[in-house]
Amino acid sequence: MENPLEGIVSMAPTVFQDRYAAAAAVVEVCHRLSAGGYVAATDGNVSARLSSGNILTTRTAVNKGAVTPRDLVEISPEGKPLPGQGNPSTETGMHLYIYRERPECGAVVHAHPLFATGFATARMPLEGCLFPEVIVGLGAIPLAEYATPSTPEVAASLAPYVKSAEAILLANHGVVTFGADPMDAYYKMEKVEHAAHITFIARMLGGEHRLTPEELEKLRRVSVQSYGKDFSNKIACAIGEPDDEMNEAEIRRYVEQKLASLGIHP
Repeated sequence: MENPLEGIVSMAPTVFQDRYAAAAAVVEVCHRLSAGGYVAATDGNVSARLSSGNILTTRTAVNKGAVTPRDLVEISPEGKPLPGQGNPSTETGMHLYIYRERPECGAVVHAHPLFATGFATARMPLEGCLFPEVIVGLGAIPLAEYATPSTPEVAASLAPYVKSAEAILLANHGVVTFGADPMDAYYKMEKVEHAAHITFIARMLGGEHRLTPEELEKLRRVSVQSYGKDFSNKIACAIGEPDDEMNEAEIRRYVEQKLASLGIHP
């Protein structure tokens, strides 16, 4: 197995001492998001933490493929733009919430990659124990409940997962990732989209097969010995075949749908 941490550094804060270096990193990630088809029109937003405690973020209504350092806005930890700055992304509240909850975090990326956003729109988390690289690097990728974009609801929807996840699907909205620096957060976005794409293909071929408990434990030992990474502190991925995991809420929804199809509304 290739090193599952390649392209994903450990979550150690990269607080930029130099605003220009931070700006260059944010611009690079914006261009990669655009080139990869992870955003359309003026979608998405990227930010980085500065040594002052302020946040450098993309401004609102700008195509990420066309972002330049002039399109970035420096804001206070409370979200107030510095004098002479433009208007920051309308999703700033989500970024600030993540920075408050994860002080070791140095960057946040929000985008709409097609396959991952498809899963988010279908309201299906990427939680199965499928890909060693994802299990070791990210753990299970949870799904936050739907929240109206650009409102405090978004931060509230992240609350159950923000402490233990580094990538979260946003129901009907997209994906948010966070890491030590902009490139780290971007690589996690790539991992999420790659996992979603492969999962989608596997389901078209008849369904994915998850790792067994024995295979998962062997992976954990190899991860600790070879990479110094124990993923036990991450959100645990689900073992067993997906069809064996219809929980009570899913059963209730299934029954309600069947009754509704018969014109019965309990």
